[in-house]
Amino acid sequence: MSDAIVLQYVGFETKGAVREYTFTRRGSGGESFEYFVTIANAAFVAHRVRYQDAPDICSLRLHREFATRSDHLPLARFSITEAELADYMEAHTPKTKPGASVNRRDKES
Repeated sequence: MSDAIVLQYVGFETKGAVREYTFTRRGSGGESFEYFVTIANAAFVAHRVRYQDAPDICSLRLHREFATRSDHLPLARFSITEAELADYMEAHTPKTKPGASVNRRDKES
């Protein structure tokens, strides 16, 4: 049997000042566990996170939690921090190559 953690993204709900993302994990005995991860709505409005990236960010957080504890997590609710958002954006923002920002007209002159 594989030790890989398999989480299923269920969906999200807007709850006041946060968006709450729901995930399920099936236990080895067939039981199901639910986990909830929130991201502040202000982070979306300020463009610190894109809506389409949010489930991935939440999934990564849960995988980090399971990496420290392979069985059922003692907590079911987690919140994404500003530092986690910054780390994700830095890791997923394309890096520009030196000289890539040269204006096309400058090249033609």
